[in-house]
Amino acid sequence: MAQVNSPARPRKDRQFKIKEGADVFSPKDLIQLPRPGVAIVNPGEEDLVLIPVSQYSFETKKTNKTIYIAPLGSTVSPVEFPIITGGEVFFLDARTVAHVVGEAIYAVSLEYDGTLVQAPLPPYLVGSFPSGSSPTNFKFTGSKKAHTQAKDDVQHILVFSAKVYADYNLTAVKEQDEAWANRETSGKVYDGLYVRHWDEYSTDKKSRLFSVELSKRNGKWVLGTDFFKPLEGTEHYTPVEPFGGAEDYDVSGTQIVYTAKDPSVDEASHTRQNVYIAPLKGGVTPRALTTGHQGATHSPIFNPQGTVVIWTEMAKDGYESDRARLVVYDLETSARWYITEDWDRSVSEVVFAQDGKSLFVTASEHGHVKVFHLTIEFEDLKAVGHKPHPHKQPFALTEQHSSHGIYPLAGGKFVFTQSSLTGPNNVYLAELVPFDRSEVGNHGHIKTTQITKFGEKELKSYKLDEGEAFWFDGAHGKKVQGWSHKPRGYDAEAGSTKKWPTVFLIHGGPQGAWEDGWSTRWNPNVFAQQGYWVILINPTGSTGFGQDFVDAITEDWGGKPFVDLRKGWEYALKHYPIDSHRTVAAGASWGGFAINWIQGHPEYDFGFKALFCHDGIFDTRYGGYATDELFFWDHDFGGKPWDKHAGKIAEKFNPSEFVHKWSTPQLIVHGGKDYRLAETEGLSAFNALQQRGVPSRLVLFPDENHWVLKPANSLKWHYEVLRWFDEWVGEE
Repeated sequence: MAQVNSPARPRKDRQFKIKEGADVFSPKDLIQLPRPGVAIVNPGEEDLVLIPVSQYSFETKKTNKTIYIAPLGSTVSPVEFPIITGGEVFFLDARTVAHVVGEAIYAVSLEYDGTLVQAPLPPYLVGSFPSGSSPTNFKFTGSKKAHTQAKDDVQHILVFSAKVYADYNLTAVKEQDEAWANRETSGKVYDGLYVRHWDEYSTDKKSRLFSVELSKRNGKWVLGTDFFKPLEGTEHYTPVEPFGGAEDYDVSGTQIVYTAKDPSVDEASHTRQNVYIAPLKGGVTPRALTTGHQGATHSPIFNPQGTVVIWTEMAKDGYESDRARLVVYDLETSARWYITEDWDRSVSEVVFAQDGKSLFVTASEHGHVKVFHLTIEFEDLKAVGHKPHPHKQPFALTEQHSSHGIYPLAGGKFVFTQSSLTGPNNVYLAELVPFDRSEVGNHGHIKTTQITKFGEKELKSYKLDEGEAFWFDGAHGKKVQGWSHKPRGYDAEAGSTKKWPTVFLIHGGPQGAWEDGWSTRWNPNVFAQQGYWVILINPTGSTGFGQDFVDAITEDWGGKPFVDLRKGWEYALKHYPIDSHRTVAAGASWGGFAINWIQGHPEYDFGFKALFCHDGIFDTRYGGYATDELFFWDHDFGGKPWDKHAGKIAEKFNPSEFVHKWSTPQLIVHGGKDYRLAETEGLSAFNALQQRGVPSRLVLFPDENHWVLKPANSLKWHYEVLRWFDEWVGEE
């Protein structure tokens, strides 16, 4: 077997250390930075927000969990309430916070006089859930009547999810868990899919919804002891795994609306999720609101009156990156309308304004996740019947950064959470400014007030780069966007002619995007702070640039996207002070496929001195058999792996077919619990590189999935990646 003449490692005996210091934002700083969640507004008064925050410490080797309560419309600083035992929190009323720890729920009473937030009394026990049930994803409603027997005229209902076995028995979970753990054999038997999903092997234990009465008696909250099963008699499992949460369902005063995988089809080969509605306490078979012919659905919500449901819906079953349209469903007439048919964006989140006459939505657009506003004119909708309705397009209220977690308030105000390339989540209060929509080009605006300043103190001395968006002509003349990040120490005013070593990052998906939001993993500022210029491209297949651009990667993995990547790289070399002799490229998932594809195509002439592939694809056709979500491969390659057409596409864009051209030094990282792209992909690529005599290194994380999440492992990941870059393009 012929071997390549690869360069010797130029710095293999050199001692490497990650750059750290008072003015260097290091990987350790990233991992230890506070990680705020989404703000929760107190009902009724709407004058406080609750923000859960977690923060890891390398000194204690523990993650500290706490909550901050911040006043709205006040200069009072947020108050921290440590929750050492972890758990979930939500508001019970305007001045009471529920804290769920394990299977116990406690109430924390607050006092707020406009100047000071405090909890003067110790928490008290509200009640307990069955042992071993691990309840989560709570939603609380002040309901008047539940649709069950007349005697069940309750004031409040708490809905939550828990993983239970096929008997849907919340009280038996602990005993069943113990029986499973103590079984004499480790064998698992499967007669259908999934065998494994994301990072777990499938079992009979799945996520279901439950409800329980939660009322106030003698001034204190009390949890009921009867747990109702709204999904009984169905094979509906929600939230939908592996990433579904409380956004997969909503509650009104009397009902639950939820999304669940269609039980009539194989969930590994289909994306179809139906939307169903059921009484809060069950007792009636849930009713489907979707047609049963659509693809995935997400984020079902009621309007404030409980008479209308809206959700996001993809038209194509089997395509997880189809455009997510908004569907409005009238519960009184069963009429259905599609209200964003002429808007070429994919809706992520949706909430009703408090008056029920308009919507706030979020969607990715040109590298930012924006908040949009959309008025619903029901009389216009009723006039077109069930036909898709070409409604007025949503208009942007925010233009920069990445926004999510919208919470509507009275008077056209709303609270939202936003991060950027230079900082983590922070909470903002926004107010719509009146304007005349009839004026051409008038999209209105909002007044915003920043409520929290998480990360501001910790990041103050680092001078993180906010990123510069650039555009260039890509495949077929399409405009393509990229990001440039300047390295620490760069001074445009100094007139320096210095050229910088550069990292070229390729995102995964492939239907994803590099966006103006904070990342705790592939954070471009971490690389820039180590002295690298960083270039990121959103090639064909990226989201936020129109559905045609997303769809164009289908059956063309190694085609148009690489025209874009090459042209983007040429643009960067021309417009930024890049040392073309000291460049490296890195990518994960589809980006890892891209690295392996670049390896086999030296004619692309990128000139990279080293490559890094994280959990990437080595053998495209094998991936169609080994991955968990089979629908993804089937869609992107146009059929099953054994189909003639799909087989030809997979062979055409298969990195393993070009191993005879591999010659660039390469680092490979793979997670042992990555069931999206099995670790054999990484092992195969490493074996090929080693046998060809190409300098290469393999780093395995047996306890990580497609992502490296554990703090110590994350630090190790950064160390090995930066060490590899330094070895090939670092300073002499």
